[in-house]
Amino acid sequence: MNHNAFTFQTLHPDTIMDALFDLGIRVDSGLTPLNSYENRVYQLQDEERRRYVVKFYRPERWSAAQIQEEHDFALALAGDEVPVAAPLAFNNQTLLTHQGFYYAVFPSVGGRQFEADNLDQMEWVGRYLGRLHQTGKKAPFVHRPDIGVQEYLIEPRAIFEQAAIIPSALKDEFLRAVDQLIEAVIAQWHNRYTHLRLHGDCHAGNILWRDGPLFVDLDDARTGPAIQDLWMLLHGDKAEQRMQLEMIIEAYEEFCEFDTAEISLIEPLRAMRLVYYLAWIIRRWDDPAFPRNFPWLTGEDFWREQTSIFLGQVKILQEPPLQLTPTY
Repeated sequence: MNHNAFTFQTLHPDTIMDALFDLGIRVDSGLTPLNSYENRVYQLQDEERRRYVVKFYRPERWSAAQIQEEHDFALALAGDEVPVAAPLAFNNQTLLTHQGFYYAVFPSVGGRQFEADNLDQMEWVGRYLGRLHQTGKKAPFVHRPDIGVQEYLIEPRAIFEQAAIIPSALKDEFLRAVDQLIEAVIAQWHNRYTHLRLHGDCHAGNILWRDGPLFVDLDDARTGPAIQDLWMLLHGDKAEQRMQLEMIIEAYEEFCEFDTAEISLIEPLRAMRLVYYLAWIIRRWDDPAFPRNFPWLTGEDFWREQTSIFLGQVKILQEPPLQLTPTY
């Protein structure tokens, strides 16, 4: 395919409208962009006042087989009555193509923002994550990747080394902090967990609330440990996180067994996310949306702060992991 992999240069409103028209969807409302840096996502209403969301996937990020696995997982979850935004099928196809782009259409589902500090809501989410993982265990991903050190740490380290955006006067110190963090994670990372299909990016922003939780955006679905879908919901000090985690696990285990040994992976996973996220922004810097939304990335203060954050995470990794309250 001949396209620009970073800027969606040829994805114009007319292109999107034409793709929808080909499906029999006549847009009556215009296209309202939704918050998504990685893909291009728009909400719309047709002439029958039906509301949809159309998602154009960033070229060359996922293969067709990998996107189809995302869709199949979402449909399997919906079939198991797990509340998730699943793609619509047109001529029995959920993965669609137009002018070299992969795209999909979803029903537009309203809802309030999940309240991360609402313990009742958190308990509901824990229960439904147990159901989500119950489905996730039924079959493996074949094409989507595993969460691991290579993709989340080693490859980002190479990106940092080549990145011209990092101020040269601060680069060596920053890279030393990255190396210390990688070493600290590798010392604790292990694959002795049950590998299952995950949501992959289960933070509060990817959960809507409508008389219960609704999980959205499976774009980062991949294989990994169950704790990956739990730890991003935790916040506050260690005592608060312990209480939250105990509540989530108790609700989770109504549907799916949880291996408490995975709790030791929370801080390694947090470190991996910190590194991967920063490298992701650098990878996408040629997309005008990224300099526009992350202007501070060019400042020396930002890189000093990142060095400090990484070194702080090294210290956290050297501390004992979060412990659940003993039961007698």
